[in-house]
Amino acid sequence: MIKGYIRLNQVKEAERLFYEMPLRNVVSWNTMIDGYARNGLTQQALDLFRRMPERNVVSWNTIITTLVLCEKVDDAQRLFDQMKERDVVSWTTMVAGLSKNGRVEDARALFDRMPVRNVVSWNVMVTGYAQNGRLDEALELFQRMPERNMPSWNTMITGFIQNGELNHAEKLFREMRVKNAITWTAMMTGYVQHGLSEEAVKVFNKMLAADGLKPYTGTFVTVLGACSDLAGLTEGQQIHQMISKTNFQDSTYVVSALINMYSKCGELRIARKMFDDGLLRQRDLISWNGMIAACAHHGYGKEAINLFNEMQELDVPANDVTFVGLLTACSHTGLIEEGLKYFDEILENRSIQLREDHYACLIDLCGRAGRLKEAFNIIEGLGEEASLTVWGALLAGCNVHGNADIGKLVAEKILRSCQCQNENEGHRVKEAARL
Repeated sequence: MIKGYIRLNQVKEAERLFYEMPLRNVVSWNTMIDGYARNGLTQQALDLFRRMPERNVVSWNTIITTLVLCEKVDDAQRLFDQMKERDVVSWTTMVAGLSKNGRVEDARALFDRMPVRNVVSWNVMVTGYAQNGRLDEALELFQRMPERNMPSWNTMITGFIQNGELNHAEKLFREMRVKNAITWTAMMTGYVQHGLSEEAVKVFNKMLAADGLKPYTGTFVTVLGACSDLAGLTEGQQIHQMISKTNFQDSTYVVSALINMYSKCGELRIARKMFDDGLLRQRDLISWNGMIAACAHHGYGKEAINLFNEMQELDVPANDVTFVGLLTACSHTGLIEEGLKYFDEILENRSIQLREDHYACLIDLCGRAGRLKEAFNIIEGLGEEASLTVWGALLAGCNVHGNADIGKLVAEKILRSCQCQNENEGHRVKEAARL
């Protein structure tokens, strides 16, 4: 009964039953600790663990896993060191926790001390290297594995893709005798990230031809992203038809990807209808941002602002992406004052981190309006944080309005910035030569 309530996320009911039990064994205690952990109640889990009259290895593993997931790795390490008896799960959990927190050397030292390792242990260490950008060591360990399973291969392929090593990912992909949907989706993601969306669509079609493989949410989101990049309406519609025959048609992520695809393909009316009808039950921030970006892309600035106002009325919190869409919409439709007002909102909202995109949109906004001196002063105020992209946006505005005076100042700034970058690169090369 306790486990049943926990599965339903009814922790209070599980807790009530636990304390009503006349006799509790170690399994009961472990179940309740796990219930707290699954519901993010770390302190309650830790308090209950400390009160246990007796503990087994499962008790220790549960609390260590809980602390690792909460990134309290030092606390987890202290408990791990106190354990009188450890199993492969105990060791593997600590290796994973250290790796995820960037302590790869400590993770490897622990991995090397393991009395017994299984394929999961090896996968965790390979993942640790890959996630921390140490691909050579990840590959060396991968090649030494006594046995590999599907996650082993997928970990290496994903690691190469995340670190921009598409050629290495392709090589491993070709070597795999058996692939699952995660493998195919990882390769599609790699192609999309490298601007090879046409290849991503081809991989998707090959996956469909493979026996027994079915796409999942990530697959559909990725291939629809590829269709968006290609403005491939026909392919996108075919995939939409496929989705409509599955339960994925109710996925917020998939519907948001469809909205993005239709808007990028010029079908804003269909995109808006899907937003209004397809996301009637649940509109998350991703879908709101997608719709605002779609309106901005097609020059419907006022519609984008109306959507933002609707968001605020429904208490949906905006993020940095929301404001990029808003500023872009204002810039493309000449809504200068509105754009400046939204930029002020970003400055006032401390929960939103200013990005280069925000400044680029603001400069583009001022540039289109001919407020070039104002834009120049804004960038000057950024100091070293001002990027070439932002200066380039202002230079484009100077060209449009024929303002040679400010244009000359901007060109000098860009030239100086390029020289500094070249000097820094030269210093890095010299330092490397000394090593």
